[in-house]
Amino acid sequence: MRIARFSIDGNVAFGAVEGEGPDGLVLDIIKGIPYGDFELSGTKVPLSKVRLLPPVLPNKVVAIGRNYAEHAKELGNEVPEVPVAFFKPTTSVIGPGDNIEYPSFSNELHHEAELAVVIGRMCREVPRERVKDVIFGYTCANDVTARDVQQREKQWARAKGFDTSCPLGPWVETELDPTDLTIQATVNGEQRQLGRTADMIRSIEDLVVHITEAMTLLPGDVILTGTPAGVGPLNVGDEVAVTIEGIGTLTNKVIKRG
Repeated sequence: MRIARFSIDGNVAFGAVEGEGPDGLVLDIIKGIPYGDFELSGTKVPLSKVRLLPPVLPNKVVAIGRNYAEHAKELGNEVPEVPVAFFKPTTSVIGPGDNIEYPSFSNELHHEAELAVVIGRMCREVPRERVKDVIFGYTCANDVTARDVQQREKQWARAKGFDTSCPLGPWVETELDPTDLTIQATVNGEQRQLGRTADMIRSIEDLVVHITEAMTLLPGDVILTGTPAGVGPLNVGDEVAVTIEGIGTLTNKVIKRG
């Protein structure tokens, strides 16, 4: 099931996305929030009549760096012995169609197409055999990165945590096998990244176990699983799209900040 978060007439709600094609999609409004058991209201609105929002509002976004060998190689890095984890703040999260604001402190902005895992229940110290039980679903993400700042500063907080640096969407797919999906990024229609989730160094199970050894994850929290090779520059005016097989396409435009 595809679960979207949207606004209509000033109200925010979740809905199940039904139908196919850009003109045939409708939202069946969900009663309450979608974590755990929920009911569909039967009230349906065309997707074209609403504004899609980030599909979740995470308490935290835990991102993993260098989880594809070819990506690590293209930036001159070794594959780390243990997963490299960092945070993107909630203020970095935007939704489909929202603008990425080019940060004033950078001259080299890069796209990074990623599969995002959405957590469905509070969890800590999750054993490998229970990982599937704590996952709500999957969505597309773009770990937008100020590459020059990342290379210059020891910490990645500013380079990867600035406002608008974490586009998510367009919705969460709850019924998906994430082990071998095509993931790609295009800029102005030109393909930049093309990879498969099967090429992850650490699996989703590995990442959930590793992260929850240290911290509690809450419903709606997001794990970014790393990006395949092909990252590259974004300029003001560019339109960047992340497409993941079985989920859909997340599209954002880059604008000048301020």
